[in-house]
Amino acid sequence: MLLLLTLITVCNAKDKNLKPRLVVCTDIAPADVEPDDMESMVRLLSYADRFEIEALITSVGWNCDPYPVEWAQLLFRVIDAYGHDLPNLMRRSAQTRFLPLAKENNRQQLGYWPSADYLRGRAVMGSIRGGIKAVGSDNDSPGSRLLIRLADEDDPRPIYVAAWGGANTLAQAIWRVKQSRTEEEVKRFVGKFRIYTITDQDMQYSQRMDRAYSSHQWLRGEFRDELQFIWDEGTWQEQCELGKQNWALHKEHIQGKGALGKEYPTYKWGVEGDTPSFLYLMPHGLNDPEDPRQAGWAGVHERGMCPDSLTTAWNSWQEPVRSRSIGYKKRFYPDELNDFMARMEWAEEGRGNHNPTVVVNGKKGLQPVHIKAKAGGRLHLDASRSTDGDGDRLTFSWWQQPETATARAVIDHGDRPAVTIDIPQDAGGEDLHIICEVHDDGPFHLVAYRRVIVHVE
Repeated sequence: MLLLLTLITVCNAKDKNLKPRLVVCTDIAPADVEPDDMESMVRLLSYADRFEIEALITSVGWNCDPYPVEWAQLLFRVIDAYGHDLPNLMRRSAQTRFLPLAKENNRQQLGYWPSADYLRGRAVMGSIRGGIKAVGSDNDSPGSRLLIRLADEDDPRPIYVAAWGGANTLAQAIWRVKQSRTEEEVKRFVGKFRIYTITDQDMQYSQRMDRAYSSHQWLRGEFRDELQFIWDEGTWQEQCELGKQNWALHKEHIQGKGALGKEYPTYKWGVEGDTPSFLYLMPHGLNDPEDPRQAGWAGVHERGMCPDSLTTAWNSWQEPVRSRSIGYKKRFYPDELNDFMARMEWAEEGRGNHNPTVVVNGKKGLQPVHIKAKAGGRLHLDASRSTDGDGDRLTFSWWQQPETATARAVIDHGDRPAVTIDIPQDAGGEDLHIICEVHDDGPFHLVAYRRVIVHVE
């Protein structure tokens, strides 16, 4: 029995270190048409050690209905560049070899850089026609079939779909499953997915206000209780604008750095408008993607009416949540960009800075730290055991995310490794979200986080 309990403990510990599962639906296009998908793809693959990239699906979007199948070669260009830079990128994790492809196709640990062959095998064509009318018996694709296979795998982790274009391929997979499974089986199937859409691109740009045209509305309406649907209207625009404002840094530290940087095109309308879809999922301790109310590198979201005035989803398009979400985007953007620039240094040179590791009250990892406290009491939080693998000096900032509770905690000496927090008398029954934000003083001043959720009795 003791051996069995030990094995279970070890397995659970390993599960906590698994990457999040990510699917991307991209309408990747030539730079003279729309370069932002190429930009976002370069950034995504520079973080291939943080995501289990289950599928890279080329599909319909604003600028392409039908999607020109020859454009998919742009995706393979980025994958080829990734393969060229892999020896340098792997040094960041001290990785010396790849797992056999069969094991790569299983579960990947955080820090593992997958082979370029693995990514090529996950790059498939999805729906080339847009809208709900395209969904049906003639719309199956390698992408929709792959989504069905992924959801049917014996894997409890949710599958996050980042829709850089339309999510028509996911709608098709669900439609196909509905043809042969019971209502409860379909609900369980849909419940495996989470989706983050960059606006609604399952249509031509000129049709963008015709919400009923899109399969996205069908997904929100049919599966409002089963599908966590985030409709981003605001954060992606701010990503574009901040990128333009900081373009000089992109030119100096990203473009031309390694083979990936050479594939990073100059912007046309905005910079990396699709990137928030996977920044939302970034495993760095700041936010839990299962709770869209937690602020992160993709802003913050509340559940409410969508811009179609018909369906509900998680979004940030109306005030006051829009301003709050954009405020977080501006707050975190310097660290987000510094992190990317540091990774491109690794791609170019095979050396660079590492992020700190935050340890709160002796607890390692990225998951939120849950603590019980009494209203009117005091709480001690200690991050002094946090480390930096490069030996850099660390600075600390403790702060409360105010949207999660009405009560405001008082944090004593929030710039120290260890703090005392006074819990307000009126905080009973609330959850106070306290963030420990840690920077190093190495190149690009890299950041790491840990969220502490205080359950007040």
